[in-house]
Amino acid sequence: MPAPLTIVIPTLNSAATLPAVLQSLMEGLASGLVRDLVVSDGGSVDATVKLADAAGACVVEGPASRGGQLKRGGDAARGRWLLFLHADTCLAEGWSAEVAKHIQNEECAAVFQLRFRATGLMPTLVAGWANLRTRMGLPYGDQGLLIRRDLHDLVGGFPDIPLMEDVAMARLLRGRIRRLPVEVTTGAERYEKEGWLRRGARNLYTLFRYFIGTDPESLARLYEKKSRN
Repeated sequence: MPAPLTIVIPTLNSAATLPAVLQSLMEGLASGLVRDLVVSDGGSVDATVKLADAAGACVVEGPASRGGQLKRGGDAARGRWLLFLHADTCLAEGWSAEVAKHIQNEECAAVFQLRFRATGLMPTLVAGWANLRTRMGLPYGDQGLLIRRDLHDLVGGFPDIPLMEDVAMARLLRGRIRRLPVEVTTGAERYEKEGWLRRGARNLYTLFRYFIGTDPESLARLYEKKSRN
């Protein structure tokens, strides 16, 4: 029987972070858990696609849009289970055993515990809030998403939207997501550039506007504009 898991990674000029992410996946390959890797690229102009090719990934290319890239990657995946992972999010040692256990015993989707590659009070507090938010059924994409192929297809996969695709998927899966006792470590560059409080407040405001019905396209334009300022 083929290995059960396809890893799906959306990328956009991710050459600086992708090697570490790929390295963190090796234990899953060694244990026979990982069947294949799909890299869904949004038009990188750096060495991202070359790195993905060298790793033996199936590279799917299309317009840059996190939701659209995740959707295309999910469509190309062949495993019975899919693990969506951001291109700057590394899995902690021991992840493959917990994922294998979940696959064997559970039918619901799952996400990981979040930690930032930064030290200090603010990274700890923001990660703590993210993990608390997950308990309330609202994980973000940087915590990964492990999901059965049939459940993924049942809810229609990730929506092809440029922002809030992770929140949209979490709402589709409400009540069908559990937390795995494994951490993922993700980058904190935008928080460090904009300030932890300012970035956190902006994220909450964007989430609020999405919940009251603001178009994700409009949210994405405003989000990127403010991030450049």
